[in-house]
Amino acid sequence: MPVELSPSQALGLWHAVSLEQVRVDKRDLTLRQISILLQIYLVPPPHTVRGLAGILGVTKPVITRALDTMGDLGLVTRVRDERDKRNVIIRRTVDGALYLEKLGDLIIDQGRKLPI
Repeated sequence: MPVELSPSQALGLWHAVSLEQVRVDKRDLTLRQISILLQIYLVPPPHTVRGLAGILGVTKPVITRALDTMGDLGLVTRVRDERDKRNVIIRRTVDGALYLEKLGDLIIDQGRKLPI
């Protein structure tokens, strides 16, 4: 069953989730990093730097910088494509999956608190 939210309610949900995410998770990902992470985990692989840059409408260096940070946090890993060494394949990690599972749980929790 679809949930109908007014723009104000939708923004209130986003606000509540963002505030709680900053409070509980010290990784403090940017909106771009979260968008990349969601793309990697919600859309079937393979994922490449070039492909992510095209989807997000940014340059490959922008994706590389975001992946550097997310790699340092253990949320993704990168490997060279054995068939085409020019490509870098982005892989999921257990920590990344757990991060998004907790984020999903947080969204559900905050959604239940909405006055609908």
